[in-house]
Formats: sequence, structure tokens, C-alpha cells
Amino acid sequence: MRIPRIYQPGALAPQQIIALADESANHVGRVLRMQSGDALILFNGDGFDYPALITETGKKSVLVQINAKLENQVESPLKIHLGQGISRGDRMDFAIQKAVELGVTAITPLFTERCGVKLDAERLQKRTEQWQKIAISACEQSGRSVVPTVYPALNLDKWLGQPTEELKLTLDPWAKDTIKTLTPVTAVRLVIGPEGGFSDREVQLTTSAGFVAVQLGPRVLRTETAALTAISALQLQMGDLA
Repeated sequence: MRIPRIYQPGALAPQQIIALADESANHVGRVLRMQSGDALILFNGDGFDYPALITETGKKSVLVQINAKLENQVESPLKIHLGQGISRGDRMDFAIQKAVELGVTAITPLFTERCGVKLDAERLQKRTEQWQKIAISACEQSGRSVVPTVYPALNLDKWLGQPTEELKLTLDPWAKDTIKTLTPVTAVRLVIGPEGGFSDREVQLTTSAGFVAVQLGPRVLRTETAALTAISALQLQMGDLA
């Protein structure tokens, strides 16, 4: 049986006895129905796993004792910062979840001319917090111990203008280059348009910002499919996807 992995913020160390965070305690005690003596693996985003045993369960709390600190070597050698055009419904949640499973190191949601999503400051803050929780959950599921940061959403032009040494890529179904033709690198900044794609002005912005257009094949993909396909191709070509 697979040992559950639980995100626990804060410093962790062997022999430490801690109370799980409220959401984690509820998941362990009420959803998984785990009991004293059951094994867990904790992680806090520092790249290590912390095997632990439950020592006490209550209606609202779970105590665990950490037994060891183990390096978790599952991170890809390829660092990918995904700039994802914000899409409607659960498509954005899906894209973030799967991007984390595939190994991205950072995600910035992007407001674009065709994103079709209007969020005031309060709703945007809540969505950002929710997207970060989705990233954490994806780490729990996929075995990662480094949690990608979901940055606050930006307008596309501001993100494109950020200084970076990463290889900058954008998708274009009619581009001549493919990911296979690229010289391998260790860091990529990938921008994906929203539903409906980028406007002509935004395409010009990506070009002016030094983003290289590549295509994934003859078919036009939905925004969430395009992100996952591009990340998979990059990991296969330059990362650790077998």
C-alpha cells in the first residue's frame, strides 16, 4: 500500500513531534481514516522527505513523530517557468495540476486580451491561493518534495518584459522550428496563450521580447492540452521524461 504524502509547512526535523496543519489533519483523520501507528511521509518544499508515524489522533488534531530526513531526488534537471494564459472554468486548475505533475518549477497566470476572465483583487487573491493549493496537492500525488511557486497573475506584457537568462519559447502551429530542433538547455520560460490564442498584437509582443516560436505538430491544441504537450516534449528532449 502506498504511504500517503502530506504537505506540512514549517521546519521539520527527525525526532520532532508535531501537530499536522488543520486541512492535513482533517484529510488524514476523516478522509483516510488513519490511526496511531500508521506511516506518513511529510514534506515542506525543501526537497526532502520526512518519514513519520502517527502517534495520536483526535477529532480535530493529528500528532506525528518524524523518524528521518531523506533526500528526494525526483526533480527534473530542466527548470521550466510556465506563463499560462488564464482560461475559464476548471481548465486553469487542470493545467496547473498537470504542469506540476510533469515537473514545472514555477507558474505565472497571465491576463491576456482573449482570456475572458474578469477578477477583482479579492477574487484574484482567492484564486491564487487555490492555484497554490492545487500545486501542493499535485506534489503530494506525484512524489515531489519541491513545491512550485504559483506567482500572482500578471498582464502578459509585464511578464514578457521580465529579465531572464532562460530560453524563451512560445507556441505557433505554423512555426518552422520544433522542440526537437532546439539546442538542449537547463532552463526554459514557456508562454501559453488562453482559449482563442494570442491576438496579433500579443504575438508581436512575444517576438519582440525574444521568444522563439515552436510548433508541436499539425494539429491545433486546446490551451490546457498545449501546455501539457509542450512540457512533456521539453522534458523528453531536455529533462528526465523517459
